[in-house]
Amino acid sequence: MKLISKNIERDGGGVVSLIPENPEDMWHAYNLISEHDCVSASTIRKVQTESATGSTNSQRVRTTLTISVETIDFDTQACVLRLKGRNIVENQYVKMGAYHTLDLELNRKFVLKKLKWDSVALDRIDMACDPTQHADVAAVVMQEGIAHICLITSNMTIVRAKIDQPIPRKRKGFISQHEKGLTRFYESVVQGILRHVNFEIVKCIIIASPGFVKDQFFEYMMEQASKTDIKILIENKSKFMLVHASSGFKHSLKEVLADPTVVARISDTKAAGEVKILEQFYTILQTDPSRAFYGKKHVKLAAEAQAIEVLLISDKLFRCQDIQTRKEYVEIVDSVKDAGGDVKIFSSMHVSGEQLDQVTGIAAILRFPMPELEDETDGEDDDTDDD
Repeated sequence: MKLISKNIERDGGGVVSLIPENPEDMWHAYNLISEHDCVSASTIRKVQTESATGSTNSQRVRTTLTISVETIDFDTQACVLRLKGRNIVENQYVKMGAYHTLDLELNRKFVLKKLKWDSVALDRIDMACDPTQHADVAAVVMQEGIAHICLITSNMTIVRAKIDQPIPRKRKGFISQHEKGLTRFYESVVQGILRHVNFEIVKCIIIASPGFVKDQFFEYMMEQASKTDIKILIENKSKFMLVHASSGFKHSLKEVLADPTVVARISDTKAAGEVKILEQFYTILQTDPSRAFYGKKHVKLAAEAQAIEVLLISDKLFRCQDIQTRKEYVEIVDSVKDAGGDVKIFSSMHVSGEQLDQVTGIAAILRFPMPELEDETDGEDDDTDDD
């Protein structure tokens, strides 16, 4: 997602301009936009004009409309976000108060205005607009003369650099030219890795190629790191993983990421991390039930006691129609963060998120046992009605 402008007032109201750049951004937009928000976007409208002779002519015109959102429909298959609401700004083609459906499109700007931007919505913008902060796997797919340096997030792949350098062919009497070209190419790839990979966040760097290119490159990189004392490469040597790929192009990543050895190795990334924390929650629920609770009422009481070590919450809960209910969930998130707890917001598009939704969409692992919570009945708890 590209952030064009952000203007948030002291009272929490404000306007943000964004451009969705890939299908994942549509998911972020779906989680950002709520009922009663105002959205401005470019749209196509069918307009009928009447000539002096009385004949009518119909044509399609592109215009910018601002609507007050009443219904939000997200087509997960086509990755299309449809917003329906009344027009609230004077427009030459659409009457004030007339209903219109806006389809948010890739690479087209939309402006979102909220009366109150809460911490969860602002965090979502930060996450959507800086996906590299959440890319915990990096990959270099390469062949002689071509390399793509990519960052892989839980849902998408971002190409950060493409290196394309001609390398003289190996010919009798001209082998040194080939070797020099190869060395120059390898050096460019090393510099690309140093520039685009954040070793503090990335847990695994895959180097994939046909043949022995990956092995020769890795050997060169480690030799250079020792010679020129590039500590970051030496210290993170164990994070590199060499894998076969059919070519040096991005599409080869699909087969690389499907490799069982790669899947096992990157099992500690964000998406897998969510699965792991959910498994941990279920284990504690069985073995030490006074340290694991689910449902809004129990979790809220634990948050008030500053007892939550990890809060597990589904993004589905922040899309509830009732503003007051959303506010309650935001307050729980804020109080857990303020008390030094860890907050994991699960995507309901993931298997782990679907599992969490089955147990009300909110759960917590506590720092210490609270057996008194077990005595609290769930009778007043309305979690299941929030969707």
